[in-house]
Amino acid sequence: MKNIYDVIVIGAGSVGQPTAYFLAEKGLKVLCIDQYASSGQGQNKAAIGGIRATHSDPAKIMIGKLSREIFSNWKEKHNENIGWKKGGYCFPVFREEEENLLKSILPIQKKYGLNINWVDADLMKTLIPGINSEDLRGGTFSPDDGQISPLLTAEAIEKASVQLGTEFKFNSRVIDLIVENGKILGVKTEKETFYAGAVVNTAGANGMEISKMAGINIPIIPDSHEAGISAPVGKFLDPLVVDLRAGSEGKTSNFYFGQNHEGAIIFCYTPKHLFKGKDRRVTSEFMPVIAKRLVTLIPKFKNLRIRRLWRGLYPMTPDGVAIVGKPKEINNFYLGVGMCGQGLMMGPGVGKNLAELIVNGKPLIDEKVFNTLCPNRNFYAGKTESLK
Repeated sequence: MKNIYDVIVIGAGSVGQPTAYFLAEKGLKVLCIDQYASSGQGQNKAAIGGIRATHSDPAKIMIGKLSREIFSNWKEKHNENIGWKKGGYCFPVFREEEENLLKSILPIQKKYGLNINWVDADLMKTLIPGINSEDLRGGTFSPDDGQISPLLTAEAIEKASVQLGTEFKFNSRVIDLIVENGKILGVKTEKETFYAGAVVNTAGANGMEISKMAGINIPIIPDSHEAGISAPVGKFLDPLVVDLRAGSEGKTSNFYFGQNHEGAIIFCYTPKHLFKGKDRRVTSEFMPVIAKRLVTLIPKFKNLRIRRLWRGLYPMTPDGVAIVGKPKEINNFYLGVGMCGQGLMMGPGVGKNLAELIVNGKPLIDEKVFNTLCPNRNFYAGKTESLK
């Protein structure tokens, strides 16, 4: 019957697309709805493409490893290029403070199967050619991490989902959820109404608003981060690099960059004073600040020609941990939101766990670890330290 599905996924972005894909792979009739004109047009295309399992939180590590496996094998399985580049992640260290932090979390990272080690300054200089080595103490290196193209990936996952039978409805903004007796019956858009046995909220920065339509109150407050990309240069940098130091200019908490599969340098920083809300206009402040940090760390970056700047939203939770699972209030409503700026790298792992939870009643990863992402947890019990 028309407009009746097994599952409706709200949001065709970093989490929604792979969720729809893995549900369809299990033989379900899936509809994926998005307010934009095509897949990945929300925050997905604003990501810089870093894919890592190198986190300090067990759930992020396990989900990140699963995502990384999916991305790294995508071309072999689907014969589609998503720009995967296995170059690892480097966290160079210049101060005792960061050295103590990174060394303190190595045991838990290794416990959950990460291939990561502390390396000395000489090896770090080899991994990051041209790095300013003044005060360089070494750092951590996780060689199995990498990068993808968010745009190529969005196109590839949508194509694979359609081949499995997933239907996509674009330019379709959700305006309400039909809820009766603790169950969602359907989803109303501005144009049509659709019905399903289960609904998944993967609406990114709009995740809180969608959940409120079901009577579920989850705390997600977006803040915006700016990024940019250079014209391609000769390939010299394999890993994506994260400098955890706060900037001397007083505006940045840390910054990170890498060279993508086409040779372009792509970069971003975490603002010390957050820009809360959904304003995505670029600022006059960003480029002078990031340029100073880039050139100070790798002096030859002074010759980079910048091609484009943009801003993207980080849908943040109070404790810095994603919201994944089924809230107790609604028995057929599932959440994959609040990714805290890590939706691209966590998306496939989240989607595969949600598909398993919906079909078989339990996630793929250890349930005790998975439950730390529970929608009904105490979000204000303590903030998780997150590697950015």
